Amino acid sequence: QPQLREYGGGAVQAGGSLNLSCVASGRSFSDYSVAWFRQAPAKDREWVGVIAWNSGIINYADIVKGRFTISRDDAKNTVYLQMDSLKPEDTAVYYCASGTIFVTRAGAANSWGQGTQVTVSS
Repeated sequence: QPQLREYGGGAVQAGGSLNLSCVASGRSFSDYSVAWFRQAPAKDREWVGVIAWNSGIINYADIVKGRFTISRDDAKNTVYLQMDSLKPEDTAVYYCASGTIFVTRAGAANSWGQGTQVTVSS
């Protein structure tokens, strides 16, 4: 399994944007689907979206649809999460995760990053 690490978290005001990166090392993840999850304090981990291994399918949770965009650059072993129109309720630790099947729930992922904090102030 590739090792994953997230970059790009930080603090932003409501309405702002952030672009998170998930970089794989150890092996290519061009054959893996890659998902983003998030976890706010005292809440369960929540699936945000997923991109298939060939970028042919990209799905989003309804709560972020139209605001977040997932893309991948396999030449750079990187998957991106572009977050626009951020809201305070988007505040969470964001994780990327990969799997050999389409990752639409945490149990389907084989490898996880360590997470990056995103804080949105009102």
